[in-house]
Amino acid sequence: MGKLAVKRYVSLMMLILQLVISIFTIVGLFGGDSSPVGNAAAAMCVYILPLLILANILMLLYWLILRNWFILPIPVITVLCCIPYISTIYQPGLFRSNCSENGLKVASYNVAMFGRSATGFIAQDVLAEMRRENVDVFCIQEYTNVSGDKKVTDIYRDYFPYVAIGRDDMAIFSRYPITGKKSILFENTNNSAMWANINVNGKQVRIYNVHLETTGFNRTLHQAAKLMNKGIKVEDNAIINAIYGNYTLGMIVRAGQAHTVAMDMRDSNLPCIVCGDFNDVPYSYVYNVMMGETMVDGFKECGKGFMSTYRGAKPVRIDYILHDKRMTGFTYYTKDMSYSDHLPVFMAIGL
Repeated sequence: MGKLAVKRYVSLMMLILQLVISIFTIVGLFGGDSSPVGNAAAAMCVYILPLLILANILMLLYWLILRNWFILPIPVITVLCCIPYISTIYQPGLFRSNCSENGLKVASYNVAMFGRSATGFIAQDVLAEMRRENVDVFCIQEYTNVSGDKKVTDIYRDYFPYVAIGRDDMAIFSRYPITGKKSILFENTNNSAMWANINVNGKQVRIYNVHLETTGFNRTLHQAAKLMNKGIKVEDNAIINAIYGNYTLGMIVRAGQAHTVAMDMRDSNLPCIVCGDFNDVPYSYVYNVMMGETMVDGFKECGKGFMSTYRGAKPVRIDYILHDKRMTGFTYYTKDMSYSDHLPVFMAIGL
């Protein structure tokens, strides 16, 4: 009788755990539909969706081993609901009928100030990679025009004869004529966005280059490490509270910045391509705002395999190329370049 009671207790606890995991997963799937202002907890669930999906899969296997056919549908249905999200981080790449290198080749790269290289080697090596990939339009975030004893604009001019500079750390280089440009400045931050109108063989296209607010996660850890190196004791709960506060504040600030860019896009009478470092994951509120009703996520359209663009401890996709639904994506991929904490993103787009 004792063993039976223990077995029932364990089964009850596992069922409760299953329900909690499934509820948090569903909350995460819808967490990006509403603004993080006043809804930060639901928005935070989006960030742990991969872990929640993994937990559901493990629970599915647990119920399958026990042959509990009554509870098994709960994790099965939950995982099936996650398929649209999974498609934003993994694409099998099967039956791609539009895999072509034709069209406008666009690249986006957060270069992290070219590693602040004193020799200019990194800027030149990045340019060499753009040449090898036959890039037509190159959007750079965290840009600097200093490259050793030369200017980056001078080094890049032979391959990219046209350039638009937004705020000092934003640039769009192009092999096609730039017919107009605009900087989009955000309040109380160094982050910004910009656009350039480009004449591609007689067709006007608007290219957005976007760099949204960072999460502040690494900055919080660095500050805590500095205090501890000075012999100042930092409580674990203080670090957790600081990280949560920075994440929450970052989500709110990015949401406002995303709305600013989205409103500018709605005013455009030209087809748009959006490149940049959103500092946010797929399915987040920022991602949904940037996508709107008119944009296509290039990775979902023609990417392949798992996609992450951040080289740090969190392998997540925070750099994007989106395009107007009137265009067609041909290829979408990253390259393993070690000059930044980000990876460059490449896409060929049929106009």
